[in-house]
Amino acid sequence: MKVPAGVDNGSKVRVAGMGGPGQKSGPAGDLYIVTRVRPHSYFERKGDNLYSELPLTIREAVLGGKVETPSVDGMVALTIPPGVQTGQQLKLRGKGVPHLGGGGTGDHYVTIKVMTPTGISERSKELLLEFDRSVMSNPRGNITFRGFRKRS
Repeated sequence: MKVPAGVDNGSKVRVAGMGGPGQKSGPAGDLYIVTRVRPHSYFERKGDNLYSELPLTIREAVLGGKVETPSVDGMVALTIPPGVQTGQQLKLRGKGVPHLGGGGTGDHYVTIKVMTPTGISERSKELLLEFDRSVMSNPRGNITFRGFRKRS
């Protein structure tokens, strides 16, 4: 039996002539198989699109560049834009699941996860402080607080 590309949970696959015997010596009926697709350990499937997370170093997130990431077709080069943020999604067009019955392929969305190093050396701390002073940005500069009024 050949399972068509793109089947998902609940897809019905028809196998002609493999069902029960027909009445009064008639031909055998068809067999219908309802598919159940096991979840993948790395990719999450939603329809024909795939989703995954990609950890990046701070350097990769700040400077951008090309990094290798898994796809259903194997490792592919993904262009990281400079200044990418945790939670930002990048699209690998056409790297998802084939549409059932043909006619295209879904996309693969890669969610960025910037990894913050732990246990850094004193020298690394000094360099980070120097970098922070040179950038002079306040990530909380646009956060305002308007106090709550006490209810009577």
